[in-house]
Amino acid sequence: MTGSFEMGFCVLAAPELVVGAVVVAGVVVVGFAIKEALEAYEKRGRPQVRPPTLPVPETQPVPEVKPVPEARPVPVTKPAPQETSPEKGPKPEPKGPDFFPPLEPPEALERERRRRCEPIPVPHEGKDDAHNKCADQFPPNRYPGMDVLVDGVSFDALQVGVRVLWEIKTHRFDTYPDFIQDKEIKKEMIQIEKQRKAAATCGYGYVVGVSTEAHKSALLDEDLTLNVVVTGCKR
Repeated sequence: MTGSFEMGFCVLAAPELVVGAVVVAGVVVVGFAIKEALEAYEKRGRPQVRPPTLPVPETQPVPEVKPVPEARPVPVTKPAPQETSPEKGPKPEPKGPDFFPPLEPPEALERERRRRCEPIPVPHEGKDDAHNKCADQFPPNRYPGMDVLVDGVSFDALQVGVRVLWEIKTHRFDTYPDFIQDKEIKKEMIQIEKQRKAAATCGYGYVVGVSTEAHKSALLDEDLTLNVVVTGCKR
């Protein structure tokens, strides 16, 4: 009772305090209400502007690195054999270029052979008069004073009336020492073989004329198939 009395006494004793407190409280309430009204107005009248957002780049997964497999040698495969048709037969394999010259027709070859085999008179090669005289007289020679070329080979004479070519030897073979005779026969056989081959190729007979029997025997000792005649021509 005493407390209530004291409180009422204080209010009655100082009424201005009560009025001030009411005024202050009212001002605070009004100010708070005005603040809320302003904030609500700003929210309604002014749209909120948000800052632009940048697109976030898409992250791609890092590819997995796999170890490189060890290289293995590739086996060589042989081509399968081609089946051949029984009707067509196997195809011939291509051949390389033919390096042989084309063959001439037989007619052309025969004409060329005849041309080469025609006897061509030419002056005597040597200046041995005794030898040349024997070559003209003994066979006798169809072309006196002339040698004869047949297939490019020279002969001392072509016998009259027959196809026989002659080689004449007039030196005194029997007067030579033995070692000179051997050398002479070897040299003569080279010439005789060349002449005999050319004569046979062109269809001619072939005779060797010598001055002595010793010379004839020495030639036949080298080749018994030779046709050797002793002419008896003197030097």
